[in-house]
Amino acid sequence: MNDYLPEDTALWQRIEGTLKQVLGSYGYSEIRLPIVEQTPLFKRAIGEVTDVVEKEMYTFEDRNGESLTLRPEGTAGCVRAGIEHGLLYNQEQRLWYIGPMFRYERPQKGRYRQFHQLGAEVFGLQGPDVDAELILLSARWWKALGIVDHVKLELNSIGSLAARANYRDALVAFLEQHQEKLDEDCKRRMYSNPLRVLDSKNPEVQALLNDAPRLSEYLDEESRSHFNELCELLAQAGIPYTINERLVRGLDYYNRTVFEWVTTSLGAQGTVCAGGRYDGLVEQLGGRATPAVGFAMGLERLVLLVQAVNPDFKAPATIDVYVISSGAGTQSAAMQLAESVRDAAPQIKLMTNYGGGNFKKQITRADKWGARIALILG
Repeated sequence: MNDYLPEDTALWQRIEGTLKQVLGSYGYSEIRLPIVEQTPLFKRAIGEVTDVVEKEMYTFEDRNGESLTLRPEGTAGCVRAGIEHGLLYNQEQRLWYIGPMFRYERPQKGRYRQFHQLGAEVFGLQGPDVDAELILLSARWWKALGIVDHVKLELNSIGSLAARANYRDALVAFLEQHQEKLDEDCKRRMYSNPLRVLDSKNPEVQALLNDAPRLSEYLDEESRSHFNELCELLAQAGIPYTINERLVRGLDYYNRTVFEWVTTSLGAQGTVCAGGRYDGLVEQLGGRATPAVGFAMGLERLVLLVQAVNPDFKAPATIDVYVISSGAGTQSAAMQLAESVRDAAPQIKLMTNYGGGNFKKQITRADKWGARIALILG
């Protein structure tokens, strides 16, 4: 879990400001959610046989013996809040949230045990048009951040729950015939969560999957039509994409559209932003059936990407004006002058010299703070 120092946070603030401005321009509203939730929420939403629940959650008992968990992701809490406050049924909501999430994973560059995510969720709309809007919104981010040439969109449809159940049976039958080529992780997932085998990073498993049944062959007609319309909308909007049939979600509440924005500009291919449709989750968590689609984006990886490919996207100057005073009785007058400037131009970042010092020393301090102007009262 990391500290972010002032030289880091200034860039984070600029990037977050850009993200929030675009969300606002599409009519999305912020929702602020607790960092801690009751543990059963995540077990029901994410699933007991996932790595997140089995190995990665920070779970503890409070003083009443109630099991609580630091949130490993944002969607479950957002749905819980929507149900609790009556925001979802027969309504349309476009929401976003930002903040820290927690997973006990092996730390690596851009992935920490406390990490930060921005997520957006849309409730109450089931057409492919809103799926397309979320993709258009995220594409606008990449333009604003100057990284559009370094991210690529991958797209797939995972169909309905029934279609996926049929595909799952066919996939398990195929994997059973080739167990000797599977690593331990894939053998463990083969029965509990076989679609996640498609996600395997093992090159031998990926080579084996070239001969596996294809999910697209099992899609129901409604999902096929939904996906074709989405592809058409993206083509008309000029958004290039690749269909990746191995792009899946391991959880039952996901359906139809899944998408990821990926980059190779940070070494091995990494996901910058991932989303999809989850029409089954609201009902699974105790609400009334509500169509929903959303995405989440890891901010650490996004910041690294911006730093790597667009070094001109810098944090604004820390200080615009540094007020220097020289001579007896000028300190109080300098403080009043600084307040007058703040009244007249509140957008200016202004710092006053404190602690005395001769004229040369004060000028040196103005330089140290990177001030563009030294305002001298003497």
